[in-house]
Amino acid sequence: MQQLPFGKAPTGKRLERIRQSPNYRDGAFQNLSLTPALSEGVGYYKVMKEFFCNKDKRNIPLDAIPTQKTDLKSLPPGQDALVWFGHSSYFMQLEGKKILVDPVFSGNASPVNFTTRAFKGSDAYTVDDLPEIDYLFITHDHYDHLDYRTIVQLNAKVRQVIMGLGVGGHLEHWGYDAAKLVEKDWHEHLVLDDKLQVYTTPARHFSGRGLKRNNTLWMSYVLETPTRRIYIGGDSGYDTHFAEIGSRFGPFDLAMLENGQYDDNWKYIHMRPEQVVQAARDLGVKTLFPVHWSKFALGAHAWDEPIQRVTREAARQGVPLIHPMIGELVVLGDNATPVSWWEGLR
Repeated sequence: MQQLPFGKAPTGKRLERIRQSPNYRDGAFQNLSLTPALSEGVGYYKVMKEFFCNKDKRNIPLDAIPTQKTDLKSLPPGQDALVWFGHSSYFMQLEGKKILVDPVFSGNASPVNFTTRAFKGSDAYTVDDLPEIDYLFITHDHYDHLDYRTIVQLNAKVRQVIMGLGVGGHLEHWGYDAAKLVEKDWHEHLVLDDKLQVYTTPARHFSGRGLKRNNTLWMSYVLETPTRRIYIGGDSGYDTHFAEIGSRFGPFDLAMLENGQYDDNWKYIHMRPEQVVQAARDLGVKTLFPVHWSKFALGAHAWDEPIQRVTREAARQGVPLIHPMIGELVVLGDNATPVSWWEGLR
């Protein structure tokens, strides 16, 4: 547990600040609603047995995930764009600013490199493919969102990192200058420049890279420019916070919501696809972008089940969505017809 990939728990002034948070009680951060890690009547033995013995045999694709390669260093400065890297990692250019969210380029989502490997073909990008990054957003410190090797490689390219309380302890431990790090509680406001501001908002999840949970804060974010409002959902179970955020900040032009790695055994901390669509409606989303799938098998469902279910439900409820291929350039505001690129893959 002392190895670098596990990170470092908050200490000193960072821990003192955490203890002042209204969301920190009884030695841990708390969700707005009661949120058990596992569903009623479920134990860890049942979870492990079902995952290893009863999981869908298609939870890892046999075929390579198809990808495209966009030259991120040559995007027209005035073009608002998005490129997905699989799972919950993506790049955005907004008002000329380069934004990166939860990058995982190491090939696995684990503190050890022989477990939770990325699907074949899904690692189309490396840190070398990225331009200089103005703002790196971290939603929480789980391994599939905060990747030690990627973060270390990014250090020289990143100007500022925005994250929840306590998460900065990991990055300082990994060599980041504290002056780069911005740690926020829920319900705070951050003006990044004259054309980009951020509101920090809740999610319903948990945190932790070791034996102790919830010593750092999990986040969602509202990004606002003069022409767009975008919601970065992070990981979250369904709850009333989506409607509250929608009422305060909506409607949103685009929302990235987790859609995958769900299970009835942990129904409070991850949404099922039908709930993702409902959350989009609660937020008042004009376009839904379902993420948290197509790179890592952290749930027992078939690898393509999340996108099949969410597209079916979105069509039923009339919610527009995009589902780009990994690496595909999405120009925000364009009305290109998305392609169901996963169809026919084994």
